[in-house]
Amino acid sequence: MGEDRRLTAVVALAQGMAAAHTPRESWRAAALGACRALAGNFAALSVWERERGRLRVLANVGDRAFDEAEFPDGEAYPVHQFPEITEFLHERWARGGEPNAWVETAEGSTAGRAGYCHQRVAALRRRGRGCCVVAPIVLHGRAWGELYVARPAGEPVFDRADADFATVLASVVAAGLAQTERLEEARRLAYTDALTGLANRRAVDVRLDEAIEQHRRDGVVVSLVVCDLNGLKRVNDTRGHAMGDQLLERFGSVLSLCGAMLPGALAARLGGDEFCLLAVGPAADEVVRAAGELCRRAADLELGEGVACGIASTQDPIGPVRSGRRLFRLADAAQYRAKAVRATKPVVAGREGPDDPVVRLADEPSPAKAERRRFRGRR
Repeated sequence: MGEDRRLTAVVALAQGMAAAHTPRESWRAAALGACRALAGNFAALSVWERERGRLRVLANVGDRAFDEAEFPDGEAYPVHQFPEITEFLHERWARGGEPNAWVETAEGSTAGRAGYCHQRVAALRRRGRGCCVVAPIVLHGRAWGELYVARPAGEPVFDRADADFATVLASVVAAGLAQTERLEEARRLAYTDALTGLANRRAVDVRLDEAIEQHRRDGVVVSLVVCDLNGLKRVNDTRGHAMGDQLLERFGSVLSLCGAMLPGALAARLGGDEFCLLAVGPAADEVVRAAGELCRRAADLELGEGVACGIASTQDPIGPVRSGRRLFRLADAAQYRAKAVRATKPVVAGREGPDDPVVRLADEPSPAKAERRRFRGRR
């Protein structure tokens, strides 16, 4: 490959990773870009999990074998099966060498001694590949994983120039992975409540809009539980804000635990003493049971005074729900009623007959309620 073509390939790989929106997209772009740049027919990106002593495959692209998924859940290999990893990532690097790429062939010519066939060579033969080039990926000064590109049997074997180019590609991949990490961290901070580690209001808004669209399109059940933690002001006033934060954190843990009863539910802190659970898919009665457990556990928290809990679900008789705003107003009205009557169990919108007071309150909000729920105005 000429210098101009290689430069173009490097730029294309970098651009592909820069355009990725998720880690998976970034992994795929890295493997696909390297595969094309090295004229291979298969490529994989793997991470070295030190704590487990294994190499775990993140993405496979190109001509995959029957046992190679694009994003495998469990494809991992004990590092002891690959002695060359120890040699190249430990010994040579530790002695001041560079993490250079190397070439393997199905004949085992680089194995080091006649007749020796390690796992990498065996895999080439088993999958009908003639050769591969393996490039260590170094991230933040440490061995992160490897980039692997293969060619089918009968194609030209990778040479030293290809290995050198693979080393360059691995450094470009490392830069792309570092950018992906930064973006993921920024995204995590943007959608996470700093105190409790739960999702924040922004994350709820995004997920709720998606959920309502699913409901309108496919009839998926969407349920929202809105909670108001009782006693936080008293704790802040009498025992200090550090203890108040501790109460919020403990309730956040309880909310997360009860949310786990509902597959895929999003547990969030809306702000102050207000929390919510957003469930997409589970039946309304399942959500009510989980919320009931939440009320029971919250009542047992040492510092607090229980929780006022309101629920609104598209599966209950609350009228058409065409926006997240209405579901929020219904759940909020149910929570407002739970607080007003000091209910120890969840109040559920739409379950008190045709003239349900919660639905009436939500659809005809009073000025006092609108002012009390200042966060409503954002929607």
